[in-house]
Amino acid sequence: MPVPHAPGLPKAVWATVVALYVVLFPYHPGLRSPNELCRLWQTRALVEDGTLEINRALRDYGPVGDLSVMDGRYYPSKAPLLSFAAVPVYAGLRLLGGGHRYAVPEVPLVFFSRLFLTVLPTLWLLWLLRRFLRAFLSPVVADGVTVTYALGSLAFSYSLLFMSHQTTAVLLFAGFYALWKLSRGEWRERGYAVAGACAGATVAAEYTGALGVLGLVLYAVLTVLGTPGAPEPWAARMKKLGRATGLAVLGALPFIVALGLYHQATFGHPLETGYKHLNDAAYQPWHLGGFLGIRTPDPRAFTLSFFSPLRGLFTLSPFLLLALPGLALLKRQGRTSPEARALFWMSAATLAGYTYFTSSFTYDSWGWTTGPRHLTGLVPFLLLPAGLVLERLRGAGRPVLSGIAAMLCAASVLVTGLATFVNYIPDDVSTPVLALARPLLLDGYHPPNLLAFAGLPTSLAGAVLFAALATVAAFLFGALCRDAAGRAPSPSAWVAGLATLAVLASTQALFTRNDRADENAVRFLESVWLQPPGRPGVAFWPRAGS
Repeated sequence: MPVPHAPGLPKAVWATVVALYVVLFPYHPGLRSPNELCRLWQTRALVEDGTLEINRALRDYGPVGDLSVMDGRYYPSKAPLLSFAAVPVYAGLRLLGGGHRYAVPEVPLVFFSRLFLTVLPTLWLLWLLRRFLRAFLSPVVADGVTVTYALGSLAFSYSLLFMSHQTTAVLLFAGFYALWKLSRGEWRERGYAVAGACAGATVAAEYTGALGVLGLVLYAVLTVLGTPGAPEPWAARMKKLGRATGLAVLGALPFIVALGLYHQATFGHPLETGYKHLNDAAYQPWHLGGFLGIRTPDPRAFTLSFFSPLRGLFTLSPFLLLALPGLALLKRQGRTSPEARALFWMSAATLAGYTYFTSSFTYDSWGWTTGPRHLTGLVPFLLLPAGLVLERLRGAGRPVLSGIAAMLCAASVLVTGLATFVNYIPDDVSTPVLALARPLLLDGYHPPNLLAFAGLPTSLAGAVLFAALATVAAFLFGALCRDAAGRAPSPSAWVAGLATLAVLASTQALFTRNDRADENAVRFLESVWLQPPGRPGVAFWPRAGS
């Protein structure tokens, strides 16, 4: 059981997490990041032209990818929520820049859109996660899992990109948090409208977020019909479920109606998405058949999505492997706890749904991404099971296993953190850290960041950021290796942890080819780097006429 008043991780660790989120800016205009810019071009069109189509924005600000076309009018192929959410951000920046058409350059537009719409919401999500996990885990383990999620998972990568994947994770977990509070009787019944609004916004942000919404529906049904405490008559439970459903639908309705109206205005039918009208015919087959291209499982897609040396979920975030035995622990708790039973079935169903999706969609469609990006919404729901394993090992006095588990957390921070320093990972590179991030860093190509924009030498700014990441990883290992009494890690825990790190590093080295494809990827990224060493980079907000 968690100890309510025991200390968690120091405030300095949290401050470092926040600083890394705010200061890092992995972006390179020369790549013309299609997933981000197609949304922001629509934001420009909404503010400047009052239209959904981006034809004029393409002429004025340059071509981008990930487009759909209908009757000669171009639109982003993505779900529209982020495009609309960025409107007040862009309008404010435009006002600051002078109010004219070209007032906002690309770099500040991308930076502030990320800051307000993906970075800050994720920092809020970390607060929710910490509160949720502390209800089941000791403060140290709850904080450790939250920090590992923050820097050692897809959350870090996609908070620093203006894409919908981490937005989906935030909205899904916010909806779940509302349902969890309702199940405990800590929120009034109107909270179901909040959960419904989060679910509706999820689908408006990312169509495949519907998979996560199904998990929330299952959890809501289980918690309403299996309410802990004194049993209610079946008729009363069904009546409560009906009220909850009505409130949830009421909350979701504005987003669903708005999404249907958007589809009607752009593609001629409320259920017609941009993926049926892709501008690039080469991508069209990926989205045909089944639901948005989701067909029958393919063993290759399953294996690469979870274990690929380049972007496998468990390769980049090995601490998530702990969630697999953790689900068994949660199921065992469910024998005596209706709350744990509902949490287990929701987590298991969400994992199964996302696994089916990533195994049934074309693996080669992920693009230049860090990890399997469409699994980003799944990750928050694996944290409690992973934390239960860490808690069990600490309480059982198993220093060797605790050392292994703690190093899985620390290694996740190092691997995903370094990959996120680049965050545009070519398809044909062999490994993200040893084949890409390492040679870039050795050549002096440090992650773009606000410190360098403020005048700090790029090498010094990069060293500060790397030191911050490594310090958090080392602190996590030391904190999670301690036993339940808080005693320092034993020598056997250190040996087990270092051996685990050596195995993980050796495995990555084994798959790192250092061949021509790796070298070409490094050279190409160096040619478009935002803050290259020894030569001027792109100004954050260049003066007019410069």
